[in-house]
Amino acid sequence: MKTLKDVISLKFKTSESEGVIFHGEGQQGDYITLELKKAKLVLNLNLGSNQLGSIYGHTSVMTGSLLDDHHWHSIVIERHGRNINLTLDRHMQHFRTNGEFDYLDLDYEITFGGMPFSGKPSSNSRKNFKGCMESINYNGNNITDLAKRKKLEPSNVGNLSFSCVEPHAVPVFFNATSYLEVPGRPSQDLFSVSFLFRTWNPNGLLVFSNFADDLGNVEIDINEGKVSVHINVTQLKKNRIDISS
Repeated sequence: MKTLKDVISLKFKTSESEGVIFHGEGQQGDYITLELKKAKLVLNLNLGSNQLGSIYGHTSVMTGSLLDDHHWHSIVIERHGRNINLTLDRHMQHFRTNGEFDYLDLDYEITFGGMPFSGKPSSNSRKNFKGCMESINYNGNNITDLAKRKKLEPSNVGNLSFSCVEPHAVPVFFNATSYLEVPGRPSQDLFSVSFLFRTWNPNGLLVFSNFADDLGNVEIDINEGKVSVHINVTQLKKNRIDISS
């Protein structure tokens, strides 16, 4: 498929920070990859490079943040030659690709939600997308509808379900004065806690617990953007352990 113009649009939501949303590549070194990296959207595009190295076509653009919030986000990629408009949630970013070529020369197979293992270094370090997509449109083709009606030939639909499962996790919002107190577990020699959190504040107390029988306490907090764990044990000579990450 050799195209001068491309329009790709879709909506997605996920709680994963990494994953390939769309990928296509060609025998002459052309490729287009749209993926999530560290919960940001990254578009990698190459309309062609030459073997002499004087024309280097790789172009990478990053946009957005915190896109793993399990809310719907919309993407539109409009390409006319080397001119690209990348729109994420109605925020448009315009750029020109590197190199001197205008056509995107891809193989007949393009993939959504991941990329096949090609043996190239680019394919073995990338994760497949985990989440929901809808309204996938590629150059006027409604991919979602075609896949559901099994009108894509050839295609490998894999383990897809045409519904979006909501996560079981229930978030809790804390303001500056609220807290949640739960009963401890006496007569246990193991203290274990795990949770996910998100905040704009650089400082704050996350978890605090006294140990039974005045044996000490454990405190987990954010201090200047770093998570710190403080463990005080009254019975030991070195009675305080501090870990920061």
